[in-house]
Amino acid sequence: MRIFTLLLSLLAAPVAAHEFWIEPLAYQVEADVSIEANIVNGQEFAGGKLAYLPQRFVNFVLFQGDQSAKVDGRPGDMPALQQDPIAEGLNIAAYQATNATVDYAAWEKFQNFVDHKDFGDVRSLHEARGIPVDGFKEVYSRHAKTLIGVGNSEGADRRVGLETEIVALTNPYVDDTAAGFQVQVFYRSDVRANTQVEVFEKGPDGRVAISLYQTNADGIATFPVQPGYRYMVDAVVLREPSEALAERSGAVWETLWANLTFAVPE
Repeated sequence: MRIFTLLLSLLAAPVAAHEFWIEPLAYQVEADVSIEANIVNGQEFAGGKLAYLPQRFVNFVLFQGDQSAKVDGRPGDMPALQQDPIAEGLNIAAYQATNATVDYAAWEKFQNFVDHKDFGDVRSLHEARGIPVDGFKEVYSRHAKTLIGVGNSEGADRRVGLETEIVALTNPYVDDTAAGFQVQVFYRSDVRANTQVEVFEKGPDGRVAISLYQTNADGIATFPVQPGYRYMVDAVVLREPSEALAERSGAVWETLWANLTFAVPE
């Protein structure tokens, strides 16, 4: 079964322009229970599960407070994360995927993506660089986190070193969320002000609602949450790739996808 799973995962190419997230089997566990979570690639909070494959990620780490531990699995493991918590409290799992590329035969598909992510007038920048509007490549990377409450679930999310990262300013398992949930979006050492944040809300019946928000001058977005629902937050950086990456990948644009998942207890 492990060999079959491994072959399927190797054959399954990453899906471009879709979300990529960590989805725990349980967002809250007892202190003596292991954490299990799938790596998922899909859209609208539904997708295919990916096995633990070291060649697919740069880092896969579990954090709690000031402590951390690499996620140690065997190739083909599903769920990809099967590990004891570091300690009681809020545990954070973070995953940085290796780069992948997507080809655009025509500008229209890329423009749809640009419009959806609210990147502005990218075409003018594209043409100013002398790049053909048809037949070009994008390179992308995924920077995903999830929040798992262990035992008392106490503690706070924090920056864990991802190049672009979403940090929860609210602990969904112990804080009062009646006034909304807050996240702060970062790119390198800077907050991302006036940036679009996409929030996916999955109800107990599996239905998904999608809403768009903007961060304020401090890179903070606030949105309502409901008890018994699961959430995914997504924010994307668009930039020109470095000269070395452009030469290596053949890409003319680079995107970095930040993702955060959590649940709100009933």
